[in-house]
Amino acid sequence: MDRGGSIISATIAVEAAGLRLDRALAAALPAISRERLKTLISSGEVVDEAGSAVRDPSAKARPGEYRVHLQPPKPLDNAAQDIALDVVFEDEHLIVIDKPAGLVVHPAAGNHDGTLVNALLHHCAGRLSGIGGVARPGIVHRIDKDTSGLMVAAKTDAAHEGLSAQFARHSIDRRYQAIVTGIPNPPSGTVDAPLGRSSTNRQKMAIVAEGRGKRAVTHFRLLAPLRASALIECRLETGRTHQVRVHMTSLGHPLLGDPVYGRGKITHRELLNQLDFKRQALHAASLGFKHPVTNAELSFESALPSDMQELFRALTV
Repeated sequence: MDRGGSIISATIAVEAAGLRLDRALAAALPAISRERLKTLISSGEVVDEAGSAVRDPSAKARPGEYRVHLQPPKPLDNAAQDIALDVVFEDEHLIVIDKPAGLVVHPAAGNHDGTLVNALLHHCAGRLSGIGGVARPGIVHRIDKDTSGLMVAAKTDAAHEGLSAQFARHSIDRRYQAIVTGIPNPPSGTVDAPLGRSSTNRQKMAIVAEGRGKRAVTHFRLLAPLRASALIECRLETGRTHQVRVHMTSLGHPLLGDPVYGRGKITHRELLNQLDFKRQALHAASLGFKHPVTNAELSFESALPSDMQELFRALTV
């Protein structure tokens, strides 16, 4: 298996024995997608403790150590672009940035360039994690285009693996601040409701029946009552797509300006138009985690951006 790239080990616990191999490896290696592991297994890039290649992704996993050969990263089609970044912290392993609202994280249909990935390709100048299968910054979590705030990206495979494992264990401290419709009563609480794709609109997420979606837990508390609205903090125990937006809407407190989940209950429409506020009032204000290489405890804070500060002042009682 000496063909370039890197080799990582995965230990299959006794309780995971009997599961499909791709599923067991995906649980042991959260930084690598199950689809990519299927491809690696089928290509003979996974060997068992005896040194034999296992080529069937559906084969039953056995307890013990497997070795996975990660081929050299494929070149990314997207170009590096000199886009200004607000860098909060950076070392040889990772980078923490304060993302502005309006910046898309990944190139996709309708946003082929001008994204955070394009910016990081330029900023990191080749010092990027390739564990995802392509030479690109190690994006280990995402923030919606129109949500602002703190994000961490991996520059090395070791950082990518370590950060992904922390996200999988839900040990990352992630706190958002949001301005919502109405004043929550009681002023604090927890929403524990699984999220999945809406059955009526695949572009939206929704609370779904147990077993149909992924567990999602949001702890919220009131920070400041405002005029027919409130500034709240949401601590994420899990990090699902649109989690804060869906969970707060389920309580009858959709985020101000939310174009997807707040349409049925638009409060302060005239004020939002006056301020030209056209996004969900959501900001990733706090991010804490253990450095995946040095084990140092890291914690970062980001103040509300100017547009949310202006909205807050306009709503102050």
